[in-house]
Amino acid sequence: MMNEPVRMDRPSDRETGLEPDLWPEAAERLLKAMMAQVGSVLLGKTELIGQVFAALLAGGHVLLEDVPGVGKTLLVRAIARVMGGEFKRIQFTSDMLPADVVGGLVWDGRREELVFRQGPLMANVVLADEINRTPPRTQSALLEAMEERCITADGETIRLPQPFMLLATQNPLRDGGTYPLPEAQLDRFMMRLSVGYPSEDDEIRMLAGGPGRPQPEQLRPVVVPEEWMRMQRDAQRIHVHQTLLVYAVRVVRATRAADELSLGASPRAVRDWARAAQAAAYLAGRRFVVPDDLKAVCEPVLAHRLIVRDEAAADGVRPKDALRRILAAVPVPAAEGGSRR
Repeated sequence: MMNEPVRMDRPSDRETGLEPDLWPEAAERLLKAMMAQVGSVLLGKTELIGQVFAALLAGGHVLLEDVPGVGKTLLVRAIARVMGGEFKRIQFTSDMLPADVVGGLVWDGRREELVFRQGPLMANVVLADEINRTPPRTQSALLEAMEERCITADGETIRLPQPFMLLATQNPLRDGGTYPLPEAQLDRFMMRLSVGYPSEDDEIRMLAGGPGRPQPEQLRPVVVPEEWMRMQRDAQRIHVHQTLLVYAVRVVRATRAADELSLGASPRAVRDWARAAQAAAYLAGRRFVVPDDLKAVCEPVLAHRLIVRDEAAADGVRPKDALRRILAAVPVPAAEGGSRR
């Protein structure tokens, strides 16, 4: 089954669940405008920006991990500006408590009663800056919000605003005063990405721009939350051929049986992988997923969820090395045909 050619031609509107007028060219223009504005702030990172937008279109959260000073926070602030909606920033520190994140009861002297004060999670786009500088107890306050889009405070469950997107930054663990993220929290991030250093030309452009270079606060919103949610719904209706689903499941199951891994990818991981591939196809202007969409988002979606056994790690094996070996071993469905919308 896996070796037979698979037709990847454009499916009918009935197959995708999209009406013709729900696949507007305007959505493509809006997305290009959003990414272009973000690209004017963070120079030379077109591929990274596209990956972040794919994760957010798929309804996921993003973890940006890299050394200080490469533009992680700048990127998130720029994305929040073009998204519209409400933006909140949480600067994580070692002395933060869960109530500082989700909110809690405070005494209102005028009303002479305890009232609930909302935490910074009550926003459409939340920047969790240097998330690994706070202890696991406080990090765990994000678990319910990231998966269920709600928080529980004083026995009451409160829904978060829609859409809700968490973009977190963290420095490498070798930095002093950092804590490793729990596996349960890493699994809730759809993608872990690295910004990386700019190229020589981009670094020169950055310096040459000086004070006149655009800053996130100068960007104008391109969409409102309702428009973004519609694009998310459209992206989740992208057609995925059954054979591609079988391929994704086989790759994920192979991670659970790999000798060099002590922890493989979860069912949530394969769900996120499929959704991210749908969003990648949407960004590419297609109503259907092709194998290249799955391969393009595989490492950002899966690698951070894998844990290498100690003996393999001692030999220099990294999670992405094990994942690449598995991808090379599992046959990819052959594509036949294909067209843009």
